[in-house]
Amino acid sequence: MKKPSYPTLEPFNFLGLEKQDYEKAKVIIFPVPYSSTTYWKSETKDGPRAIIEASRHLELYDLELKKDPSRIGIFTLEQLEPSKDSPKATIARIKKIIKDLLKDGKFPLMIGGEHSITNGAIQAFKEKFLNFSVLHIDAHTDSRDEFEGTKWHHACVMRRARDFKIPVTQVGIRSISEEEAEYFKKKKIKSIFYSPNLPLNKIIATLKKNVYITFDLDVFDPSIMPSVGTPEPGGLGWYETLDLIRAIAKKRKIIGADVVELCPIPGISAPDFLAAKLVYKIISYIA
Repeated sequence: MKKPSYPTLEPFNFLGLEKQDYEKAKVIIFPVPYSSTTYWKSETKDGPRAIIEASRHLELYDLELKKDPSRIGIFTLEQLEPSKDSPKATIARIKKIIKDLLKDGKFPLMIGGEHSITNGAIQAFKEKFLNFSVLHIDAHTDSRDEFEGTKWHHACVMRRARDFKIPVTQVGIRSISEEEAEYFKKKKIKSIFYSPNLPLNKIIATLKKNVYITFDLDVFDPSIMPSVGTPEPGGLGWYETLDLIRAIAKKRKIIGADVVELCPIPGISAPDFLAAKLVYKIISYIA
């Protein structure tokens, strides 16, 4: 069992764990510092570094679960060097790496970077798992057919997922374009839960046995997560978000996840810490 080989950038370890063993680890942190768009605050390519740096200040012991989830085995891959050719080329590179991780029986947890990177992961999971669906937690539906001249934009990621015939459940939505609304109506898509509606049992009922969670940080209310490109008012709080993930973990099998779209704001560390804590809580619920 050998960790995937690919073009890399500077390595650094989630939680600051010094003794990491790829063969023994169950969870693989996969940093993808990809950004195709410069936002008004910063770029999402800075997100993985900010999350990992903040994670070094987390306590390893989980007070809720009364255990140290890191003992499950966590290994941090080197940062992926995105392709300079196109978003689609980067997505293809991600797909190959995730396929290698799944072949080795690992739980991939990708940290971004912008949301378009999710397409690479879910294509790999689609080829590996039957009875598989995606839980998309986001302020936006990301379901445009094309945006800014490409079908692989982060605004199109869930439209592509449905093109791949992957069942998608969307939660936390509070912003949508007219094009997307017409698409959902035409396709009679019902598995969308708009904020502040968060009916856990109904959400779980839409999900298959195996669930991949993709988590855009702008689903949080901007009062606790301002470090995103498009901070929409009226988002989720910390504890109701944990209630959702915990419920999914109890009723379904979470097989992989990503946390994306952090745009770090210089001098404001709390959002980075929240993102790092979220990554660690996902690990704790599948440990």
